[in-house]
Amino acid sequence: MSDSKKEPMASKTDNRQVVMKIQEIQAKSIVNKSNLPIAGFSVNPYVGCPHACRYCYASFMKRFTNHSEPWGTFLDVKNWPPISRPEKYQGKTIILGSVTDAYHPLEERYGRTRMFLEQMQGSRANLILTTKSDLILRDLELIRTFPDPLVAWSINTLDERFRADMDSAATIGQRLAAMKTFHDAGIRTTCFISPIFPVVTDVFSIIERVKQRCDYIWLENLNLRGEYKSVILDYIKSQHSDLLPLYEDIYLKKENRYWGQLDTQVASYAESNGYLYLVAEEPFQKRKPIKPIIINYFYHERIRQSEKISKLSEQ
Repeated sequence: MSDSKKEPMASKTDNRQVVMKIQEIQAKSIVNKSNLPIAGFSVNPYVGCPHACRYCYASFMKRFTNHSEPWGTFLDVKNWPPISRPEKYQGKTIILGSVTDAYHPLEERYGRTRMFLEQMQGSRANLILTTKSDLILRDLELIRTFPDPLVAWSINTLDERFRADMDSAATIGQRLAAMKTFHDAGIRTTCFISPIFPVVTDVFSIIERVKQRCDYIWLENLNLRGEYKSVILDYIKSQHSDLLPLYEDIYLKKENRYWGQLDTQVASYAESNGYLYLVAEEPFQKRKPIKPIIINYFYHERIRQSEKISKLSEQ
């Protein structure tokens, strides 16, 4: 592990500036087995993320990496041994950026994500890349050398003010433009509407905005736990006080009816507009679909069961 250093880092999209603690660390391997249903392996070239999303579930990584600093103020830059026999990952699915954004602004300096892509040339691995950045445009030609890669951008609002309140990542406009560039280049793209803030996130407006530039639309609910639960509830109380009772029902009383209702609304919208609507599935078809495939990841069975119990209690 190298000595850490501290340096100011300004957001590219607002006036916030934080002091980042940066250090290089040695990893035993960069490719690890994944429990995610959509990928057998994961790659995270960094620990931490300068995007500092206030709702980030990956902040749990602090517990395992000896970091006491606030999420978004530290970055561990990984070094790793050369990947032996990259071809052993042929046909395997690797998700790049499951607990970090592999294209956060400091990737431009340290280049660990690009180094991984270069080391995996010829492997014929299936890549899924998730990001909130347009820096990924730098690697478009490298990414397209992999068989049928899939690139997903997280977008949970079209309101730049709300976006700036929640993260220091690229603007929504920058994400949409990058998505279109990849889509026009024939690379499969996903709009990951996540996390969906009840009422605040207008799912249908986002779908209408992205439908010509993506092949999949993933939906995921806001899940509050750990230290950021109170952060988000305090934000709602301050900025959307009229919604506080709803958020308390969902996140304090564990009432999931809102998600069941939204599921019904999305299903109706999809049927009316000719979209394939799936629940907790991922077809990953090789051919680009004519219309985006909408996929719901609302912890569906649990929510439907909860809603059923709630309805029975009213009878």
